[in-house]
Amino acid sequence: MNIKQILLSLGIISVMGSQGIQASTLTLNPKIDKYVQKQLTSRQQVKNSVFVILTEQADLSAADSLASREEKGRYVYDTLRNKALATQGPLVDFLQSRKVSFRQYYIENMIAVENPSAELINELAARADVARIMGNPLVKLKLPKTKNTFSLASTPSSTGPEQNLVRIGATKVWENYKVRGEGIVVAGQDTGVQWDHPALKRQYRGTSATGTVDHNYNWHDAIHSQIDTSAKASVCGYDSKVPCDDVGHGTHTMGTIVGDDGKGNQIGVAPKAQWMACKNMDNGVGTPASYIECFEFFLAPYPLNGNPLKDGDPAKAPHIINNSWGCTADEGCKGDEILPSLKSMKKAGILVVASAGNEGPGCATIDAPPAWHSGLTLAVGAFDHRSDNIAYFSSRGPSAFDGGTGPNIAAPGVSIRSSVPGSRYESAMWSGTSMAGPHAVGAAALLWSFNKNLIGNIDQTISLLEKSAEPKTTRENCGGLPGSHIPNNTYGSGLLNVAQAVCSMSDHCAA
Repeated sequence: MNIKQILLSLGIISVMGSQGIQASTLTLNPKIDKYVQKQLTSRQQVKNSVFVILTEQADLSAADSLASREEKGRYVYDTLRNKALATQGPLVDFLQSRKVSFRQYYIENMIAVENPSAELINELAARADVARIMGNPLVKLKLPKTKNTFSLASTPSSTGPEQNLVRIGATKVWENYKVRGEGIVVAGQDTGVQWDHPALKRQYRGTSATGTVDHNYNWHDAIHSQIDTSAKASVCGYDSKVPCDDVGHGTHTMGTIVGDDGKGNQIGVAPKAQWMACKNMDNGVGTPASYIECFEFFLAPYPLNGNPLKDGDPAKAPHIINNSWGCTADEGCKGDEILPSLKSMKKAGILVVASAGNEGPGCATIDAPPAWHSGLTLAVGAFDHRSDNIAYFSSRGPSAFDGGTGPNIAAPGVSIRSSVPGSRYESAMWSGTSMAGPHAVGAAALLWSFNKNLIGNIDQTISLLEKSAEPKTTRENCGGLPGSHIPNNTYGSGLLNVAQAVCSMSDHCAA
């Protein structure tokens, strides 16, 4: 092997058509993660974008000493954005001098750089103010194929609460404690929402008492252009100023949280809560960048066309966020891309609920963020409320990231009837932990509506839901933890029972 071949094999030089040998645009710098390096093995430019993480990061520890969720939210937002504004200037100037497109973030002090060349990545990695460079892979929404056979036609109108709501005790909370989620704002980070669906329009925070609608601070589209150019373009368009759902997934999950059309279709756990949303996928395909952008919007919502670094208002933040998506290693995610976002949410007193995943029934199949970040999210597995058995597809613990026992609890997730675009209702094929997570979001909304002192107390809320769950054992032994143990890595602490959770806080228990 001659010197040219050796240099080529090491990536130190590359052949560029008729121009012969050119200095390689990628050096072996430990700041550059393997996904980015792999992107550049066959090309001289990253196809998507990269995250340039700055060395200086904000310290949010003082948030723990603040009393109210409002104080926590304001402190977290101000601290994060002030750090970004104080430190990103030189890097911004550098990127502008290179005439490349980029987007600034503050929830983690970083900048996403679009389609950088390997030469530019080298220059960025050499900077003292840059800690590392991470990839931003495409991530596809995954839903299991149900083993049940149901008609794909829209189901007829219901005449009362769905049985999945009855099973978790939601109707008992409504009847015995007169609580339906009043005063609580939930959020959906998903494929979007049909905002004017009959089961959702009244609960949309953008709908006033007089019926006028204002999407400012209540809706954000984090999809600015077509993500997967090999697929069809979104029917919602891009940078949509009106809530829209191009897949149906987000409309379905939101329906399980708050849905009720006032005409018998009672599909939501907390029908008097309000909702807001952020679209994080393009026809079911998202990226860590779109997920992080939605977390920024929820931490401090901003108006349409607003600047998140300057126009955010943490007073308008939701209380609870539903997240029915993941970002797996086989798609290129390292697994810690959204970790800073989750830490910021918790510091701000915002509860993040995450579907455990649909990779079961094997052990350690809670294999992707956000669910695998134990202690930062309420991870939810799926059971069939008709039999009380775990769904075959429900991901089992322990967390493949940190080894934590998971999920926290299990909720109904098999053939769940809810709202879908077109102002319809369907149960056909709607199975997944994506359907289970929203039950827990609604349950938490009922808890916080009943006891305002719980609002913003994340660990206490999760503990209450775990302690009030119906214990459920199994023959499955995962992660060295017997299925006879409570919690276990199949059902977690057990089956969601929100009536028991509320009862435990009441002087007149009526569960």
